Parts: sequence; structure tokens; C-alpha cells
Amino acid sequence: MSLNAWDKVKLARHPHRPTSQFVIKSLINDFIELHGDRNFGDDKAIVCGIGTFNGQPITIIAEEKGTSTEDKIFHNFGMPHPEGYRKAMRIMKQAEKFKRPILCIIDTPGAYPGIEAEERGQAQAIASNLEQMIGLKTPIIVLVLSEGGSGGAIAIGVGDHIMMFENSIYAILSPEGFASIVYKDASKAEYAASIMKLTAEDLLNYKIIDFMIPEYEGLHVDPDKSIQDLKIELTKTLKKLSKLSDAKLLDLRYKKYRKIGIFNEIGAAHDQATDD
Repeated sequence: MSLNAWDKVKLARHPHRPTSQFVIKSLINDFIELHGDRNFGDDKAIVCGIGTFNGQPITIIAEEKGTSTEDKIFHNFGMPHPEGYRKAMRIMKQAEKFKRPILCIIDTPGAYPGIEAEERGQAQAIASNLEQMIGLKTPIIVLVLSEGGSGGAIAIGVGDHIMMFENSIYAILSPEGFASIVYKDASKAEYAASIMKLTAEDLLNYKIIDFMIPEYEGLHVDPDKSIQDLKIELTKTLKKLSKLSDAKLLDLRYKKYRKIGIFNEIGAAHDQATDD
């Protein structure tokens, strides 16, 4: 059955879709969670730690939505505060120091928009992560698990290899937010989704991501086969990236994001010319 963009938005938000902690348990042995940003506190919306994948030490940075109602509240529905992003960067720098590759798992509707988050520097924390991730001298692999929303997603989304599950979404903001801003009507979210190019298939075609992991019956029905495909792709990618020198790794990462930026500029100019 062919699914449109809005169908995939609904699947990305499905209540039975596995969360980051399921993926961590499926991939990583001997996982040890690390806490705190050494400044304000420990944000439960981002789970960080170290473990092994195929016997290789690896660092995990994951946005966690939670499962039960109580768990969702505990993890703030996967919406990080600035201390979450600062914790993530602290653990990423540790990974760089000890030459561990990093796997970032994105699953958030967006960064927490509350007053207290703004008071503690939400925008600055996101911008700082973007600046520092582009220069980290260790491989970074990014996986969009379900929702990749706005700055809340890209704050841990700079990587050398970006993957998305087939029914996940990745965009500048939610379709409801897009519809509210552009059309002044959140009820037009379904139409907004159709033009936002937020699906894995769209982003793979635009070369913004590198790989789409098939979901078969859907992660909410049977995730095991998709997780096995993820393991295969992760194994292959880690092997390839581990062969690169630091200088080559950073050069390719820089060129990757320059190419995306230039493509977007060309696309915007084309759209403007078409409108004119």
C-alpha cells in the first residue's frame, strides 16, 4: 500500500512505535548511561552513554520520548532542555578524546519551548552543538528513528552518515507548526506535510540523507527485521569511516554539508524564479 506524507507523519507518531531505548537494547551490549551537563542538571529527554557494538566501543546520544504515560512525562516527551544538548556535547567530546565513534538517535517533536528553556539558553545550546559537531574528530552516524523536529533534532544531527527509518520524518518544524505559520490554520497540517518534503524517501532523493532503512510491516508492528537491516548498515558504515584519517573525515563532513547548503540555495532560487 502506498503511503502519503501525512500517513507517514501518523506512523512516525504511532504510540506503539519503539523508542530509542529499544534500539539501544537491540544494538548495544554493556550499555552504561552517563548523566548531567556538569552545569545545571540531567535532562531525561536525552539518554547518553557508552557500550559496545560488535565488540567495538561506541558512544550513544539518543532522544527518548518514553513509552507509558508516566515514562513520557519523565522523559518530557522527548523534548530536550538546553542542559540536554550540553550533556550530549560533553559526552561527544569524551568520545572524541577516547576515539569512540558516535551514534546519534533522533526522535523528538522539537526542543522544549518553555520559558525556563529559553532562560537557560536553548538557542545557544543548539547553535553551539552544530558548531562543535562539525569539527569533532571521530565518526558520527545519525539515525532518525521516528520524528526529527526542528532545532531539537539538528542539535544532535550533524554526522558523516545519516540514516532514516522508512516511516520517519525530518523537517524544520511539525506540519501543524508549518500550517499555523504559513496558512494561519493548524488544521491544514495534512496539506502542509504534502509539500514539506519531510519523508525519508524525499530526503534520500534530495541527497540530504544517505540511507533509508525499510520498515516492512512497520516498526510499530514488527521492528526486528528493520533492526537487523540497521545493524548491517551500521556495521558497514563504521568499518568504512574507521579507515579515514581525522583530516579526511572532517574534510568529507564539511563538503557534505556545504553540498546540502548549496543545493538548498539553488532550490530556493529555482522556486523563486518559478513563482516569478
